[in-house]
Amino acid sequence: MPYQPNDLLSRHFQESGPDLISQVEEQLNRVSPNSPNIPIYRDMILTVLRMAQEDHNRWNAKITLQALRELEQAFRVLEQFKGRRKVTVFGSARTPVEHPLYAMARELGAALTRSGMMVITGAGGGIMAAAHEGAGRDHSLGFNITLPFEQHANPTVDGTGNLLPFHFFFTRKLFFVKEADALVLCPGGFGTLDEALEVLTLIQTGKSPLVPVVLLDAPGGTFWQGAMDFIRQQLESNRYILPTDMKLMRLVYTVEEAVEQINQFYSNFHSSRWLKRQFVIRMHHKLSDQALEHMQEAFADLCLSDQFHQHAYSGEEQDEAQYSHLVRLAFAFNARTHGRLRELIDYINLPENWAHSKPQTAQRSREPSKVI
Repeated sequence: MPYQPNDLLSRHFQESGPDLISQVEEQLNRVSPNSPNIPIYRDMILTVLRMAQEDHNRWNAKITLQALRELEQAFRVLEQFKGRRKVTVFGSARTPVEHPLYAMARELGAALTRSGMMVITGAGGGIMAAAHEGAGRDHSLGFNITLPFEQHANPTVDGTGNLLPFHFFFTRKLFFVKEADALVLCPGGFGTLDEALEVLTLIQTGKSPLVPVVLLDAPGGTFWQGAMDFIRQQLESNRYILPTDMKLMRLVYTVEEAVEQINQFYSNFHSSRWLKRQFVIRMHHKLSDQALEHMQEAFADLCLSDQFHQHAYSGEEQDEAQYSHLVRLAFAFNARTHGRLRELIDYINLPENWAHSKPQTAQRSREPSKVI
């Protein structure tokens, strides 16, 4: 998301005297000289100073401090895993070891690891423990929640540097989605349904980048099919959601299908971002002229104006020059029909739509793929 300076905040403190802002900037330049993020840190500190100036409520101050500490710690710990794709796996903590879904989750963790990905869970038992068992400690991340009663992480991540404790559910939820290049949801209770609907809402509204959302059930299982039937009959039929919103999730019944859904999503698509008023998709392979021409008509509804434009990196994304080797597909996205956006990504991922494609030798990138 683009940084927008808080002019009201700056003017507020300029009225109290300009020295305060210059002193804040001076200290920031001492600890982080030449950082392009100095204006952002300045606004963060000025926000805290305004809270201190108003000093309304001690509880508000404690919440802010705890949240900021959790964010900073998580950012710092996760920096070491920045170069790896990650998949968040949700499911019931009450799934017994002998249940077929437990075996599937363990197999899922192993399969994701073989594809070069790490596995994120809530660090508990059941599906979470199974997925971590399959992935192994070095390929697992656990985001645990601290509770007033006794709570233990699963043996795979307990006591390791791959376990992050969170006091607040909202900060924990943030990282479940922020760090995920894909999400796999197994059957579960209120918590699993909460995560499923929250993730779909974030993607549907564009508050989170589009990533694969895979619903995994055992062969013959009806858990997710029943949920999707309800969504179609009650939400889609009553126009509470768009028909294309159903494209944001995929139901599968095998681990192989789940992993293939994720790998296929990133076969050409790399990442996306907003650049001013243009939505930019980064791709590993350039699209053929025929494919691009077909897109102009087939996906015209995604564009507010003009057409799709394909081009090489030209220095416009100065903060992300590490992706300069990737091809860009830019257009004025309507920012509403993200289900149709998923259909566009499926289209650009088809090898027959690539220029000079060689599907049999194409390799999946192992670099970080999710960029906001």
